[in-house]
Amino acid sequence: MPGKTFYIIIFYYIVLLLSCGKNESSPSSNPCAGVTVNVTGNITNPSAPGASNGSITVTVTGASGFTYSLNGGPFQSSPTFSGLPEGTYTVTAKNSNGCTGTATFTLTAPNPCAGVTITVSGSSNNPTTSGGNNGSINATASGGTPPYTFSLNGGAFQASGNFTNLTAGVYTVTARDANNCTGSANFTLSDPCTGVTITVSGTVTNPSAPGATNGSITASASGGIAPYEYRIGSGAYQSFGTFTGLGAGTYTITARDSRLCTGSATFTLTAPNPCAGVTINVSTTITGNTPCTSPPTGSITASATGGTAPYTFSLNGGAFQSSPTFSNLNAGNYTIAARDANGCTGSAPATVPNLPAGPLFTQVRTLIQNHCVSCHNAGAANGGVNLQPDCNIVNFRQRILERAVNGNPSPMPPSGLLPASERQKITDWINAGGRYTD
Repeated sequence: MPGKTFYIIIFYYIVLLLSCGKNESSPSSNPCAGVTVNVTGNITNPSAPGASNGSITVTVTGASGFTYSLNGGPFQSSPTFSGLPEGTYTVTAKNSNGCTGTATFTLTAPNPCAGVTITVSGSSNNPTTSGGNNGSINATASGGTPPYTFSLNGGAFQASGNFTNLTAGVYTVTARDANNCTGSANFTLSDPCTGVTITVSGTVTNPSAPGATNGSITASASGGIAPYEYRIGSGAYQSFGTFTGLGAGTYTITARDSRLCTGSATFTLTAPNPCAGVTINVSTTITGNTPCTSPPTGSITASATGGTAPYTFSLNGGAFQSSPTFSNLNAGNYTIAARDANGCTGSAPATVPNLPAGPLFTQVRTLIQNHCVSCHNAGAANGGVNLQPDCNIVNFRQRILERAVNGNPSPMPPSGLLPASERQKITDWINAGGRYTD
């Protein structure tokens, strides 16, 4: 025998068949098929901008039992919607079967400014000083509905058309009437220095000497409205145009008048040239250099004339010194400059020569060349001694005395001591000092 579950399944199957049969036997019906709901209406516009006293009253055809909705709001039985500001509205009408129709209505507030021209006029006062802020504008308005309010350059509106504390420039004044109709006008405030040229002239007193600060400038001004004030460089203004205690240089004097209009001029102060027409003559006394000595023995002693003593002296562009003598100089070409008390200078060339070889040295050099150079030269410097250069003869004079005169530790030349007369030449030269110039 079938179980309980079997009978439950059979029960639901029978219910399903009965339900399907019912749907097939009940054809669907649309109550709005062929129904057209037409919505028309009358509007009353708001009486003024911002007012909310407009209204819409609709008339509907196409059925009966209508209710009405504004802009998707709740449906109401009245076809009239009131208390409306300007704007666009959609009214939906719905009959008793739920059939709907819609219409759109636009409410427009009247424009109180149509045909209205607000004219702004007035007077202005320029600033009284350059850069000053005491200019003003006094504006009035006509052509609209009073009262008027006024705005300067887009700022807040105010009841008065008077604007103060203004600098030079172009300003726009806007007037607004009771209906918010507006008009505007431009006012130009001019700088009082426009077209004004302040001319500065004056005299100078140059400093009395180089480095002196006793120069002065006395300036005056014209072309503006007195009184004038003056300043030098970027200093403070003063009521008089004289400036003292000035050294040589270029100065700018600026003058300003009572309206602060300015002009300037440049003045140059020049110190006198103490060297104009002055020629410093330099002469020298020269001592030649002794070759083969260290330090060198050349010297130059200078003297100067033509300027104002005392003089200082410089060698080859070096530092100036009070002494006119330059010592320990090698042979060569030099330039001596002299400078006087006023800084005036002159110069002269000087040549330090090498002193000539002395007669005693010349005799010794000859016998060395004849008897010793064959063993003491650049290519065969026996004992490390090259006696070809003159200064080597001077530097090795003691060695020459010991070897060539005393034969110590062995004679030079190796063949035997020189004749007595030759040895005497060496002895005489060394006794005289053994110098190149002996």
